[in-house]
Amino acid sequence: MAYTTVHAETARVAPEVRRIHTDDIQAALRAGLDDFRARPSHLFFLGLIYPVCGLVLVQVALNQSLLPLLFPLVSGFALMGPFIALGLYDISRRREQGLEIHWTHAIPIAGAPRRGGLWALGGLLAAFFMAWLAAAYGLFQQTSGLDVSGGTLAFFTAVLTSVEGLKLIVVGHLLGFGFAAVVLATTVVAFPLMLDRPEIGPLGAVATSLRAVARNPKETALWGLIVAAALVAGTLALFVGLALVMPILGHSSWHLYRRLVVAS
Repeated sequence: MAYTTVHAETARVAPEVRRIHTDDIQAALRAGLDDFRARPSHLFFLGLIYPVCGLVLVQVALNQSLLPLLFPLVSGFALMGPFIALGLYDISRRREQGLEIHWTHAIPIAGAPRRGGLWALGGLLAAFFMAWLAAAYGLFQQTSGLDVSGGTLAFFTAVLTSVEGLKLIVVGHLLGFGFAAVVLATTVVAFPLMLDRPEIGPLGAVATSLRAVARNPKETALWGLIVAAALVAGTLALFVGLALVMPILGHSSWHLYRRLVVAS
């Protein structure tokens, strides 16, 4: 009897997922750009990105053995993107509803209802991030055997010019693609859904994301490629582009959620 009641309650609140098309992705990007123009939040991301990247570079400079983790650390930062963008989802949500917006709303979790579920899902992303670092370092040890004692320049020269280094690059990118695909499938709408509808718990939000991807495999794959390409472009010019790219992608993710999930 209890199981039947829980099952019925889950079915009642389970969000309905729409079938979308390429035009919806374009519209989400346009709406995200419009949100960014109306409420620029790039200064917050400049204040976030540079201390994080600076800390990573300092640690690598002090400990040469961390050189193999430099690229995984920088690229793996994107795995935490859905959690970092929580504040951007909130800004888009508040602007959509005509509510007051303050710069503090760009901070993840700030003002979010029922934060426990969001923290739990953020912890899942952190676990993915740590697993990615462990897998990347294990791959380095098993496939390359490159010497890190010669310094940063010598290490990256060996990576780019040796057979072992090229193998590390190819296999590492395939491994990273796998982690990124899992994060995309499990969180494409999970965080904005929990922010928008607090009654949906982490498991329900992840299940909704998986259903959205299953119903729109090509479109969500295209979205993932757009996000990846934008993040790569944003790392140019000493990461300054990320301060523009990340807010626009965050706002756009909210509008993509609106097109993927039927409003309650």
